[in-house]
Amino acid sequence: MDSNGSSVFSQSFFLSAGETNAEQEMSLPLLTSKIIDIATAHANSLGIGNPSMESLGCGWVLSRIAIEVKRYPKVNETYTLSTWVEAFNRHFSIRNFKLSDTEGNALGYATSVWMVLNMKTRENFGLSHLSLAPDMIDGSKCPITGISKHLSIIPENENTEGELPKGVIRATSPAIDYKFKYCDLDFYRHVNTVRYVSMLLNQYSLEEMDATRVHRMELSFLRESHYGERVRLLRHDEGLHTSFALSDAGDGTALLFAVVEREPRNFS
Repeated sequence: MDSNGSSVFSQSFFLSAGETNAEQEMSLPLLTSKIIDIATAHANSLGIGNPSMESLGCGWVLSRIAIEVKRYPKVNETYTLSTWVEAFNRHFSIRNFKLSDTEGNALGYATSVWMVLNMKTRENFGLSHLSLAPDMIDGSKCPITGISKHLSIIPENENTEGELPKGVIRATSPAIDYKFKYCDLDFYRHVNTVRYVSMLLNQYSLEEMDATRVHRMELSFLRESHYGERVRLLRHDEGLHTSFALSDAGDGTALLFAVVEREPRNFS
């Protein structure tokens, strides 16, 4: 079901077996993909989507996102995603989301920051060329904690004297190296957001994910990643709270900071 002519846009979906994770529930990569899809559909319906910017060589890209879920839809369950614009200025847009069941009960929320990318210069093009009616800016805030300030993670074996500087933490496990390949890319010819989510979740074992579930995930994109780029992933664990830092393996340029918070599964 679509809601048009309203500041809140909603769509309902049926969760098939092929879309679930090993625990027979909605996977976090799928939820991330659906969030991006409904944001795109809403922007298109408002006349500010990518088709409206094709002649300018620009398009919407995700800059930051936080997703918090208290229950994931189960296989064969119908769920609804709703989205609305909280804020819209000449630099970026804040867009929020609600995940709910068929009775309208909230299962989770997400808050995100979007920018318009100039496909040629790969820089922020700004939003001043877009026009959005005031009544389409809902203004409602998302009822979850905002996105954290990103930290720097240094390798576990890097020698340092004294205490680490503020905002710097040490990895608690060896670095993981990876080279981005063809299937990691999307329409913009950079690494797709969902691929980052899969990369992060693949750092956990099946046993860990059978025993715990992701309650919250944050992504903060610091620079695009591209085909053939060799990257290094560092990880800092504090119980079920994990911070990740992804950087270019060659020059050390920071690419992504992420947080994954897990909680024990309820087996009752």
